[in-house]
Amino acid sequence: MRALPDIDRDLVRLGQQPGLNRWLDQIRATGGCAAPIYLAGQSVTTDATTGEVLHSYSTDGEPGSRLAVRCRNRRASRCQPCSREHAGDTFHLVRAGLVGGKGVPDEVRTHPRLFATLTAPSFGSVHRAGACHPVRRRRCQHGSPQGCGRFHDGSDLAVGQPLCPDCYDYTAHILWNAHGPALWKAFRDNLYHHLAARAGVGRSTVRKLLRVSAAKVTEYQKRGVVHFHAVIRLDGPTGPDSSPPAWATSSTLLGAVPSAAAAVSLTAPISAAYGTIPLRFGTQLEAHELTIHLGRRLTDEAVAAYIAKYTSKSVESAGAVDHRINSLADFETLPVTPHVRALIGTAWRLGSLPELHQLRLRAWAHMLGYRGHCLTKTRAFSATYTDLRAARADHTRGQQLFADWDSETVTESTWRYVGQGHTPAEQLIAAGIAEDLAVNRNVTRDERRHDDHGSWHRAEQP
Repeated sequence: MRALPDIDRDLVRLGQQPGLNRWLDQIRATGGCAAPIYLAGQSVTTDATTGEVLHSYSTDGEPGSRLAVRCRNRRASRCQPCSREHAGDTFHLVRAGLVGGKGVPDEVRTHPRLFATLTAPSFGSVHRAGACHPVRRRRCQHGSPQGCGRFHDGSDLAVGQPLCPDCYDYTAHILWNAHGPALWKAFRDNLYHHLAARAGVGRSTVRKLLRVSAAKVTEYQKRGVVHFHAVIRLDGPTGPDSSPPAWATSSTLLGAVPSAAAAVSLTAPISAAYGTIPLRFGTQLEAHELTIHLGRRLTDEAVAAYIAKYTSKSVESAGAVDHRINSLADFETLPVTPHVRALIGTAWRLGSLPELHQLRLRAWAHMLGYRGHCLTKTRAFSATYTDLRAARADHTRGQQLFADWDSETVTESTWRYVGQGHTPAEQLIAAGIAEDLAVNRNVTRDERRHDDHGSWHRAEQP
């Protein structure tokens, strides 16, 4: 008898596993998570006044004596269900900072607000989507053409690749990425100074009159350099619950952002290996005012959705890899473009320089030098991910267990990590569950849109 393939044997094993239906319930509860974390332990909920045990739970009765929970990886390349939930949390976090809710007063929608994009400078000519660089007779010093003349669509692998790799400044590229968080902080500090200059107040005084609240997301361009999309809001001195001074208008903010970005000037650590490299933002900067007037170009929901979209993406959008590299041999065999390989190699080489030790470039070579968080925000902008997850957990717990309990409760839990991930058969089933849930969501959304359209259409009838 011919032996069964490994995945078939695993399917047979899974089908014979005691408690299969309960395991399926766990995976559905995680949304079909691609790499769930398994925990073992218990929790006990008691009445805070009497000490009476109201509810207790232990994984002893679960399949394998363990409970599956979400991995919470934000990257769609790692776990689509968890990245979708993370993007949803980001949407509500950013939207609350624009219109209120989640602990943010509704008055913030009347504060000056804008949506801005800050980019990196050029490190050398690269192929671009659409009509690429026109053909020129001249060639660069390395003999490569200085033009292209082709039309590239967005999926063309040539987009983002240098016209001449020898002319491209890979060192400056990596160091700009590595200093991305510092460049953003310098921009925010400058913004206070430029607002003060426009209002005619002192630099130290302006921070007592208003607060710059912001949330930014990092996106990788095709060329492998990061740029920032940000929502910026002006609050009063105590935060979102206070209004900024009358002179701090949307027009004032709109005028201060470009000048504040242009004034940013940092210098990478000086090294004999490359000399001195100045670090500045690029000249391609966009800023759009967000108003509460109907018919405006950008809606609060659209901006929140735009930012949320990029939290599920990472360096793989630039053709790189989403895992760390441990040796020089690791990236020599990676399935990446020569441009990305050169960037990773440059980060690895620079990581050996003592003057750049604090940048940890070898640890972040797979991220092309960037070591900041995907999304950052000021404390007062809106709620936190922890707040949103706690509220969701409380809501679920209240629906399932505590709906009829009037007394205050105390929950004590003890958990330990016992494993992560799926076997091949489990992975196949989890992917099917995730796909089914996605289809159900799409059907429900379409039905809701149909019902909304029908209600609107009926309301228009005489």
